[in-house]
Amino acid sequence: MKKAKITAYVDAALFDEIDELAARRRVPKTQIIEAALASFLSPDSAEQSEAAIVRRLDRLSRSLERLERDQEITTEALALFVRFWLTTTPPLPDDTYLAAKAKGKERYGGFVKTLSRRLAKGSTLTKELVQDLPAGQTDPTDGIH
Repeated sequence: MKKAKITAYVDAALFDEIDELAARRRVPKTQIIEAALASFLSPDSAEQSEAAIVRRLDRLSRSLERLERDQEITTEALALFVRFWLTTTPPLPDDTYLAAKAKGKERYGGFVKTLSRRLAKGSTLTKELVQDLPAGQTDPTDGIH
């Protein structure tokens, strides 16, 4: 193949990188520069970049969908609990209020400790729910109305 001579000025640091790469791979600098130019000018280069970006976006979309699903489960569970608690818990008489407040503080401390232990282990209710699903059901929100 006939070759044409080209003279170009590049940044000194870039020249040093080309020089080091040529020495490391034991190839002429011309070969490295030709490969870089061919890659830059290749029409497939843009398509490959676009395909990589699309794959990353797809992965991010799936991750976001899982987060939305988990958030919906969390919100629904909390709403159901609050509704149940509000409809079944009678108001406290004034004479037992302080004792109930102290007991509530104690229970909340236990709740926070349990929560921190579970999160440290990586054990979450969402993961347990997914494991408890019947075979073939992939969405924990199926059947919740």
